[in-house]
Amino acid sequence: MFSALRREPGFYRRLWELSFPIILQNLITTSLGFADTFMVGLLGNAEMAAVTAANVPVFIIQLMIFGFQSGMAVLVSQYWGRGDTASINRCLGVALYAVTAVSAVLALITCFFPTQVLGLITPNPDLVALGKGYIRIVGFSYVFNSISSIYAGVQRSTEHPSFGMMLFGISMAVNTSLNYVLIFGKFGAPALGVTGAAVATLTSRIVEFAVAVGYALWCKRLPLQWGCLLRPGRAILRNFIRYSTPVVCNETLWSLGTSMLTVIMGHMASSQDMLAAYALVGSIDRLATVVCFGLAASAAVIVGKEIGAGSTREHVYSVSRTLLWASGLVGAVVMAVLLLLLPVFFRPVLFSLFKLSGGAAYAATCMCLLYALAMPTRAFDTTNVTGVLRAGGDARVAFFIDVGPLWLAAIPLMALTALVLDAPVFLVCLSMQAENLCKFPLGLVRFHSRRWINDITREGAQE
Repeated sequence: MFSALRREPGFYRRLWELSFPIILQNLITTSLGFADTFMVGLLGNAEMAAVTAANVPVFIIQLMIFGFQSGMAVLVSQYWGRGDTASINRCLGVALYAVTAVSAVLALITCFFPTQVLGLITPNPDLVALGKGYIRIVGFSYVFNSISSIYAGVQRSTEHPSFGMMLFGISMAVNTSLNYVLIFGKFGAPALGVTGAAVATLTSRIVEFAVAVGYALWCKRLPLQWGCLLRPGRAILRNFIRYSTPVVCNETLWSLGTSMLTVIMGHMASSQDMLAAYALVGSIDRLATVVCFGLAASAAVIVGKEIGAGSTREHVYSVSRTLLWASGLVGAVVMAVLLLLLPVFFRPVLFSLFKLSGGAAYAATCMCLLYALAMPTRAFDTTNVTGVLRAGGDARVAFFIDVGPLWLAAIPLMALTALVLDAPVFLVCLSMQAENLCKFPLGLVRFHSRRWINDITREGAQE
């Protein structure tokens, strides 16, 4: 292990310089998202459960955007290694056309059919009534967010992750401030409750979009080339479809699968308790994994640039192995911290602060314990799938490794335990972790094969 972690001088400094802004960005976003959950939670368990249900389609939109962003990063990081900024602009153009179209369609669906969409998630009429105003408004926020996220992804893939940290820090600060004002009716504003949270989100995303556009027009290190951006060309389009489609399908099916877990909870007899617990523990989980996702994003940039610059296969493999070991060790540290916090802070303080019922508190305890125990393998899987394999152009196999265990193991087991056997809550929560138990060995075998290392760039991709 220690030999795998030994690298040339400057390696870990470079990794830290790439990872820190991404970690800080994720920490800001997640911390303020946690504050949003807390403010909605103060309205009651029903309101928090309703927003959790309403956020399922929003979560799908977010991960589809992330899929386009990640698929684009596969190409951009390797073109950056070659110094081909024209092709980077062409990739950006294709991605912007795609995400704008997809997010606009989904926004219209959630706006005009909110009751029907929420009815697919939970049959509880009270939760549907509380959530439909929220989902109708918040869906449009991701039209703006999709554009700014794609541009932030380009900056990240060209070794400038601090832009995303700044951009989403501004957005989330606006969101949290407006949540406080509009949810509770402060400073003379009306108390809009759950709807106020949606208005705050939409406003913050508009601000985020404006900042991203302003920076893009000003940026000199990666200037916009309007001819390449607006007319990307067929060669880049083919490359984008070939290497990004598996990633987009991956994130879409993964988000749908994860949403299915929420749907299963929404159909349980104790749906309100389970959804409230899942909302809180999901926020804790996102806070706990910010370092893991930061390392994974940095790994994608480092590995992609090494391949694009023409490094040998063994060197790329060696660098990637170091990144995976580092991720696993970080996951083990996060696991230890969560196991310590569960009895001394989460259960006696945090769960009470959120006014969780007895059933919701027990479900949250089970979820948190199992999330913690799975953290080392989850950290490895995240870096391996979203960082190493995708950056190597192995998106198709990464797709099966990431999605297969969720749909073939976790979802059937959870449906069986929760809806058929009416099993104890702990077993229902345990079945959710079947995904991680299957994904780790599959990813490890693929990594050691070295067949994922591919140069996918095309010199001077033109029409």
